[in-house]
Amino acid sequence: MEKKGVIVYYYICKQLKINAELVKQLLVNYYNRDYVNRRVKRMRSETAGNQKMPEIKSETKFKSFLKYYKKNKAFYFMLIPCAIYLIVFKFIPLMGSVIAFKDYNIYEGIKASPWVGLQWFKQFFGYSGFLKILSNTLIISFYSLIFAFPAPIILASLLNEVKNMYFKRTIQTIVYLPHFLSWSIVFGLSYMLFSGQFGLVNMVIKSMGYDPVPFMQSAEIFRPFIISIGMWKEMGWGTIIFLAAMSGISPELYEAATIDGAGRWRRFTNITLPGIIPAIVTLLLMKMGSILDVGFEQIFIFLNPLNLSVGDIIDTFAFVQGIRADQYGLATAVGLFKSFVGLVLMLTFNKISKKVTGEGII
Repeated sequence: MEKKGVIVYYYICKQLKINAELVKQLLVNYYNRDYVNRRVKRMRSETAGNQKMPEIKSETKFKSFLKYYKKNKAFYFMLIPCAIYLIVFKFIPLMGSVIAFKDYNIYEGIKASPWVGLQWFKQFFGYSGFLKILSNTLIISFYSLIFAFPAPIILASLLNEVKNMYFKRTIQTIVYLPHFLSWSIVFGLSYMLFSGQFGLVNMVIKSMGYDPVPFMQSAEIFRPFIISIGMWKEMGWGTIIFLAAMSGISPELYEAATIDGAGRWRRFTNITLPGIIPAIVTLLLMKMGSILDVGFEQIFIFLNPLNLSVGDIIDTFAFVQGIRADQYGLATAVGLFKSFVGLVLMLTFNKISKKVTGEGII
């Protein structure tokens, strides 16, 4: 296609003798500038004529960016609040990470606090329950990865098959709503439903002649229970990204597959799923990067002495042993440890993903 464009350009310039500069400026909007220039030089050297053909100077990256900026100025202005948020709440606090290597005192400040080196890291790794809280964190993250991560994909795929738009929008609104509830409200609803004594579910179970189930107190049930609550709260919100990815798939592909006799399952496996693979890979890699970040609010609000053995995670340890005990250096050291592990895992799985699927985020 590019060769054809160059030949057309050469023909117009040589045979019709119109404004060659204008024709070339139009062509380079569709073809590579350097390629056009190379082909024109080659053709000119191969011909006996001495007609001069104007060269087009390649734009610098800065000029290209200025053109792009002027064209999309409104979008850059829309990015300003997001950039301010990231700078104020994400980048500036990074300077406080030095607390992990100091015996921080809120009255003396960061600069005046004495250096203690790796003391807080040694205290964290030497904690008697370190392996327990690490295993609890990894197990809950693994459950979330296996059960909670595919849930939005399945729900989005089911909604994508709904043809009645009024029914589809109604269901979307209903499943989105839990995302906007705070974990305090979710705990209150859970207590009213699953409490061992006054919960509605247990009252129904007792009316049927069975013993009540301690959903919120049992160590055996705590992990599946907390994952289920998290799925109910965030599953609908997670479908937004996948529905947006599905909307970008050409309807002609589905029409062609239907004509060829493909059923819904074949259309999903051969058209829908490959079309949303980039979104799946991106979110999966981000999930792997935060594998030690289970969700402090979600766990802490449901934690009690009966399920502490399976619910105590790294975040709750940092809060209890660090913030409550005024050991801010310890809490910061725990945060740095989580960030380092997340970065290593994300880079590792990103490299594996690029080799296997060709998709990555870096």
